Amino acid sequence: MTSPGRGPAISYPAIEKKYGKSIDEWMKIIGTSPLTKTGELVNWLKSDHQVGHGHAMALVHRYQQEKAGA
Repeated sequence: MTSPGRGPAISYPAIEKKYGKSIDEWMKIIGTSPLTKTGELVNWLKSDHQVGHGHAMALVHRYQQEKAGA
């Protein structure tokens, strides 16, 4: 029996469905921000793009991983 996924990746389909943008689109949007700190980016997504806190955290986490080459 496989256990359900955990962590930010499990949120990606819900993010795409709720906000109507692909994860790749969100990565490009985050890349346009001059902000670099996690909290700043999360707050920016929440205030400027009306993304919920958990979804904003998942998106920023992925963005930072991709930027770091992880």
